[in-house]
Amino acid sequence: MIYLSDVRAAARRSAGRIRRTPVVGAGPDQWCKLEYLQHAGSFKTRGMVNQIAAGAERSALPEAGIIAASGGNAGLAAAFAARELGVPAEVYVPLTAPAVKVAKLGKLGARVVQAGTEYAEAYEAATVRANETGALFCHAYDDPAMVAGNGTLGLELLEQLPDGFDTVLVAVGGGGLIAGVIAALPQHRIVAVEPETSRALNAALEAGEPVDVPVSGVAADSLGARRAGRIAYKMASDRNVLSVLVTDEAIVDARRRLWDDYRIVVEHGTAAAQAALLSGAYRPEPGERVVVLLCGANTNPADLA
Repeated sequence: MIYLSDVRAAARRSAGRIRRTPVVGAGPDQWCKLEYLQHAGSFKTRGMVNQIAAGAERSALPEAGIIAASGGNAGLAAAFAARELGVPAEVYVPLTAPAVKVAKLGKLGARVVQAGTEYAEAYEAATVRANETGALFCHAYDDPAMVAGNGTLGLELLEQLPDGFDTVLVAVGGGGLIAGVIAALPQHRIVAVEPETSRALNAALEAGEPVDVPVSGVAADSLGARRAGRIAYKMASDRNVLSVLVTDEAIVDARRRLWDDYRIVVEHGTAAAQAALLSGAYRPEPGERVVVLLCGANTNPADLA
């Protein structure tokens, strides 16, 4: 389990290394947390900075540096964090990772290896390599330090919305973000939003434990974990988190409307959280104050023109 004290420790550890991202109003009793403005384009930088810094604190950061596996965003976060902390980074991504993410990995100085057609296969190759080299393996979501670091955005929300809010909508892949938010906001309602075609946490909550699920759809590059993390499952289950599913069509529509209405460009996985509101998958009660986490924007905006 990850606790509020862990999130506060992560905030202290990462101070000066992550951005405080803005919150903007998006209608009556609704706000968007613009976390896609984070370094490297997603919330995962928070967790990676904390994970690597915590490894250095406990003398677990070898000369070989770090290795990560990712659909794209965690790899970008790992590459950025490693560069900022002065350690080598090697990132494994599936062959299906968007070209924009692969190119950016190289610009951040990471060695990029493409393996397999989905995250699970890249993960397997990365763990083998970490065992061979002795590098610190940085998990994309199922790691206590990663989760605690991600939760720091919840602490920011408390400061940025001093009059209060009731509910936070979180797009879920492996669960590293929602687990952090649960830890940071023990008094708030947290809603998990997943695509119908990539429903790892939803399936885990249904089955009573993490289980493998098929992965496909427009958001698979960022929400395409085959199995939810054990940390996320445990925390979501203990908290009775509401889990809702959205269609690919709803995700595409939400992404388009974020651009048309607010000139916000996000990736499809991020748009899933907004899709829950627009499609009616989640219907707030009258007066319920809702925050939508817009958590990543490593995408090609050409199809929004």
